[in-house]
Amino acid sequence: MEIKLNNTDNIFHELLIQEDTDQDKKITKDDKGPKRFVLVDEKSNAEKVITGTYHLSNLLQELTLLKENGLNELDLAHVEEDPVDRISRKIRDDYWDELTRTIDRKGLTQILEDEKTFNDVPTLYLSAKDEIGVYYFKELEKDLKKIKVVVLPENYSVDFVNGLNKKPGILGLALEQKAHILEGVPFVVPGGRFNEMYGWDSYFICIGLLIDGQNRKAMAIAENFRYQIIHYGKILNANRSYYLTRTQPPLYSSLLMDIMEDKKIEKEWLKKHLEAVIMEYNTVWMVPGNRLTPTGLNRYKAEGIGMPLEVEAGHFDDILTPYAEKYKLPIREFEAQYLNRFIVDDELDLYFVHDRSMRESGHDTTSRLINKCANLNLVDVNSFLYKYEKDIGFLIKEYFKDSFLVGGIDYKSEDWENKARFRKSKMDELCWSEAAGMYFDYDFVNHKQSSFEAATTFFPLWAGLCSESQAKKIVEVALPQFIQSGGITGSTKVSVIPLQALQRQWDYPFGWAPHQMLLWKGLLNYGYFDKVQEMTYRWLWLVTKNAVEYNGTIPEKFNLETSSHKVFAEYGNVGTEFDYISKEGFGWVNASYQYGLQILNDELKAKLSTLTLPQDLFETSSITNML
Repeated sequence: MEIKLNNTDNIFHELLIQEDTDQDKKITKDDKGPKRFVLVDEKSNAEKVITGTYHLSNLLQELTLLKENGLNELDLAHVEEDPVDRISRKIRDDYWDELTRTIDRKGLTQILEDEKTFNDVPTLYLSAKDEIGVYYFKELEKDLKKIKVVVLPENYSVDFVNGLNKKPGILGLALEQKAHILEGVPFVVPGGRFNEMYGWDSYFICIGLLIDGQNRKAMAIAENFRYQIIHYGKILNANRSYYLTRTQPPLYSSLLMDIMEDKKIEKEWLKKHLEAVIMEYNTVWMVPGNRLTPTGLNRYKAEGIGMPLEVEAGHFDDILTPYAEKYKLPIREFEAQYLNRFIVDDELDLYFVHDRSMRESGHDTTSRLINKCANLNLVDVNSFLYKYEKDIGFLIKEYFKDSFLVGGIDYKSEDWENKARFRKSKMDELCWSEAAGMYFDYDFVNHKQSSFEAATTFFPLWAGLCSESQAKKIVEVALPQFIQSGGITGSTKVSVIPLQALQRQWDYPFGWAPHQMLLWKGLLNYGYFDKVQEMTYRWLWLVTKNAVEYNGTIPEKFNLETSSHKVFAEYGNVGTEFDYISKEGFGWVNASYQYGLQILNDELKAKLSTLTLPQDLFETSSITNML
């Protein structure tokens, strides 16, 4: 049913004045208005009463869209829409497109002129190996006259990258020929201030894209992964200049496996990407002394010098203060001298080796890895690399008749099966604890297992690395220690109690979409079908509840102790700052919602629409905090 409005602007402002009592440009459960608004159809003069936070916030969102498009026909079906249907529809039809970017004539301005750009002239850095890209963007530089294009040398040192920090910029990505023009190969950003292509975010985003039928975008992200390996030597933490020395969790092979479920994909497309995966495996992950350690297992080990550039002002003050005192300097002066390498302090440099390596892991930050990351064979990276080895072996056997030539080496599937068997045996030896029923990181420097209980213990389930008995222990012993009303936390509470003054966003009590998604797939792998229904419902309930109560908000992460997007931790919570209507949600939470709806049975979907509390549906004895 449609209502023709007399004056959309007036109704919009009347609604805000009456219902947005805290004046945050949203209608939420925190507002103290009457939660009742009357609309009048201009054609029939009939009244329609809209009540309740959810429907009034939908009304605000729909009026915003009408205003933006100069329309006055309101579709009541969208105002009264089932919340689960509404969230899923907006992700599918709107959010993916809003989050899509290209680096080309059409899309460059949006990327270069964001809040992270602080050069006088926004700078685009390009690989000298990309001759077509260099020509294209140099011509564009002459034309636009408001960007600076800088060509990186083919081989550059850590010191060279550190020098770029004085004038940071975006890194070019792949171009493709369309008709008679070059266009940027699209990618999907996480959202909010994250206006660049991230490594592991992109994989989880692709899960949502593939579910929503946007296969070409998922393939485009794979193209940009390949481009980065060829031109920058690795899949980057993100495509900004200060990330040139830092990679991200290895998930490229998993993306290929997901894409190849579409049986129409040509083998030649897979061939070039499988070559790139093997190249990355050999040159990024398996170089002894770098990310490969003497145990035969891997670590994160970012290159670079000094402080990472992406943090907000003052982030490291607690670390820098004793050094400023040591050198008898005010903290800001010490920081400047340290950044410019006028002061070199080996102890502080080592701290930042661990810090940058932690950021390479994607878990920035967690007490699990502070000041120790580069010393650890992490459960997460070794689970991902086990999956690489299994995936590569499968793809070679399934698509290339068990023979795949790369760099003069004819790889067989058994080569990769052997690598995977070795990795599993080392993880069983060094990372598995039968007593705890968990996997722990292994400190290969001090020859001991960590005791920090992290959600990464579920990653071997996802990778298919566990034995059946190990999986049973993880599900029955470990999992209950992480469960909250809305899913699993980044760590157990026990692990962070001694560190309460230092609340890190990837630890308890915070919950993240990638942890949930990897857990769900792991449970499916091992046949825990009832448990995966429960864990999926918990997370989708949390996402739905917050969207219903807070004007469609879909944030980066949640506080699972309070079942809220109101997070008081480092970096705040991306995806919560918008006026009137969320246009993009947040990348991997969007994807988790679509993926979760693929798993959830019809009965639980119906319960989800009514926001039935998880404790009314599932056993609660293992939950440490219930609403």
